[in-house]
Amino acid sequence: MGFIMLTVLIDMIAIGLIVPVLPGLVGTFTSSPAEQTFWFGAVALSLGLSNFFASPIIGALSDQFGRRPLLLLGFSGLALSFIVTGLATALWMLIVVRLFSGAMQANAAVANAYVADITAPQDRARRFGLVGAMFGLGFTLGPALGGYLGGINLHLPFFFAGGLAILNLTYGYFVLPESLTPEQRKPFAWHRANPLGAFAGLKQLQGVGALVVVTGLSGLAQSTLFNSFVLYTTFKFDWGPRDNGLALFTVGLSSVLVQGVLLKHLLKHMSARVLAVGGLLASMLTYLAFGVATEGWMMFAVIVVGTLLSGGAGAVVQSQISNAAHARDQGQTMGAVAAVNSLMAVMSPVISASLLGIVSHLPKGDWRMGLPFYFCAALQMVGTAVLFRHFHRGDGKALGPEPD
Repeated sequence: MGFIMLTVLIDMIAIGLIVPVLPGLVGTFTSSPAEQTFWFGAVALSLGLSNFFASPIIGALSDQFGRRPLLLLGFSGLALSFIVTGLATALWMLIVVRLFSGAMQANAAVANAYVADITAPQDRARRFGLVGAMFGLGFTLGPALGGYLGGINLHLPFFFAGGLAILNLTYGYFVLPESLTPEQRKPFAWHRANPLGAFAGLKQLQGVGALVVVTGLSGLAQSTLFNSFVLYTTFKFDWGPRDNGLALFTVGLSSVLVQGVLLKHLLKHMSARVLAVGGLLASMLTYLAFGVATEGWMMFAVIVVGTLLSGGAGAVVQSQISNAAHARDQGQTMGAVAAVNSLMAVMSPVISASLLGIVSHLPKGDWRMGLPFYFCAALQMVGTAVLFRHFHRGDGKALGPEPD
């Protein structure tokens, strides 16, 4: 577990490094803010679409060939994509390389399948929480380092990220063992690995249809939050890069604390059912609080309290989906879940931009400016209802034992 956690951490730092500088790099090839916004959206869309199609395919390939070679392939591809992005001399190069990079970032699904391979079903919620903590820590350290390096040279973060990916490749090659035994492997089949086939496979897993719906709703809410947050705080509180960077740092730090430290203790004293439903309900209230906040400091308070109350729900739901899948299908299953989140990430920029466009003319402090967050709260309200009904019907019995 220590091997895969370090692997995910290095991977996420490398990806997070380019977050604060990619819009600026796109801007070097455009002549106006409107043009920059359009082409940055195109670059982001190419990444999401590629990840959507590649995640179930990479996951299914790992079911046949093992997790280790697919992880190493992903690290190699990421290193190449980061370096080529830093060397790009035209917009079309950025779009092509982000298509390639989106496919390589599908190795996050393989990492989750790796965790499922080496973990007993009753411990998967805690282990997925640890992986989630590494994601949070990586996206906390990565953007901060990327912003610093980008202040020196706009291209430097991409080369540094490429170096980290090469470090991960070296570490994985010499240290990371294979987790999938030959007896557990399953031949690759295109009809199961394409996104539609992978979604059909998820639907066939007993009792997890509602959980996939909850995953999609939560993923759309979270992606809409990330795409709205900076512009919202700028419009409403006059925040600049420093305030937004500090807020995102707080998000990552709180996530690490909950998923990496507190979740294992919560699972000992609370049922997984309570953690899942309570977490979604807390998330709904958190989005509402973001929308009605009248002072900037309130956003920090909402981040800390909201993350503490809702941070374990995603790991619990993901562990249930994993537990419903056969050991030979973990890669395909985790790839399909990743594809659901990628599809939501493709949809969210259009939704967030439209909602912000409706309220951007309103005066500062107007409660209606929180429209994107009210939309997120509505998504979580529906997700909470779906999950509650799922448990009420008895479909959630496999979520694990009640606490002692």
